[in-house]
Amino acid sequence: MTDGLRRLGFRPLSRRLVPLFFAAAALILVPWVVLLAKALPTTHRSAHWDVAWTGFDVVLALLLVSVAVSAWRCSPWLEGAATATAALLFVDAWFDVLTSSTRSEFIVALAEAIGLELPIAVFCLVLARSVERRLQLEAIRQ
Repeated sequence: MTDGLRRLGFRPLSRRLVPLFFAAAALILVPWVVLLAKALPTTHRSAHWDVAWTGFDVVLALLLVSVAVSAWRCSPWLEGAATATAALLFVDAWFDVLTSSTRSEFIVALAEAIGLELPIAVFCLVLARSVERRLQLEAIRQ
């Protein structure tokens, strides 16, 4: 792991601090999740529900375009764009399914998750991994 950080230009001290920082952040999140699980109500009304979902889908559309453009250009940006797109697709599937309020909404959300969002997310991760491997091979050849 630290070899990858060294290749990115991190100094020895930061190579140790970066993993520690993210490990600490993950550990701090555990009690926060427990607190939320106990404190949050099962249902909640939101005044800006439409803006939240519309904005999320706009960002998702922009990321999908960034994957298309970076793939077309064979850009190294493809790895990051595909990874970010996969993350948002997983989040979209999760929240669509869990926030559906009727049985028919749940069935549609589950069908979209299984038939579209999750397969595209997995494809994005495979694509990102293949780009990473290609970039590693190019770096070795140089």
